[in-house]
Amino acid sequence: MGRKRGSPVNKLFAWVRRQSMKVKTFLAVTSVLCALVALRLLVEDYTHFFVASEAIHVAGIVVLIYKLTTQKTCSGLSLKTQELTAIFLAARLCCSFVMEGDIHTVLDFATLLSTLWVIYMIRFKLKSTYISELDNMAIYYLVVPAAVLALLVHPYTQHSRISRILWAFCVYLESVSVLPQLRMMQNAKMVEPFTGHYVFALGVARFLGCAHWIIQVYDTAGTYLFLVGSGYLWLPMVLISEIVQTFILADFCYYYIKSAMSGQLLVSLPLPV
Repeated sequence: MGRKRGSPVNKLFAWVRRQSMKVKTFLAVTSVLCALVALRLLVEDYTHFFVASEAIHVAGIVVLIYKLTTQKTCSGLSLKTQELTAIFLAARLCCSFVMEGDIHTVLDFATLLSTLWVIYMIRFKLKSTYISELDNMAIYYLVVPAAVLALLVHPYTQHSRISRILWAFCVYLESVSVLPQLRMMQNAKMVEPFTGHYVFALGVARFLGCAHWIIQVYDTAGTYLFLVGSGYLWLPMVLISEIVQTFILADFCYYYIKSAMSGQLLVSLPLPV
């Protein structure tokens, strides 16, 4: 059962809704800044942000696996977002074996396998429950610009040019890979609870990734964006990509948190995502 309409949480959200756009923007920015300050004070090794981000992404995939195996339906899930996720994860794994080969590689491999399983279930086992009409965003609108941008702006390191371009492609494609899922939810006007949990996990994961870059830039007074040998445009583009994906997911996460704090399942979107 949901909480009473007169609960403090509902009163708080009602008060926020009555405020002007300037006040809402101020509150949102203040909340984000407070979260960043807390992370900077509590976390010593900022590379842990990326590990936590990838682990949360894995957790989101686990939620989807639970939904598909228990409910035997893929309603509300975007096949195209899963395919885009598989593409950038596969490309990133190829780069990881050459450029990193650490815990990130292991987490990416686990996420890729899980994502491929989800794709298999949607395409074959649960095909009758997939609503392709609602999943109508053409993925080449996202893949082609990401590929072109990767050719133009990529890191300059000792690795091969193909590896560097592929790595940039992963970063750019990941930043927009969730768009088909958000479009599908907007078309459906409804959000299935497990899908909501998955998208919220992506939002938290992206916020942590974005927090890493923002805190690093702050601590180095901006010099972190122009590390010698990385290329003057590469690191700023990575930060922009992180901010873009965080911004894309911010609106959905707001309604998700609002519904969760009210003790209700997220079943509809009051405004377009």
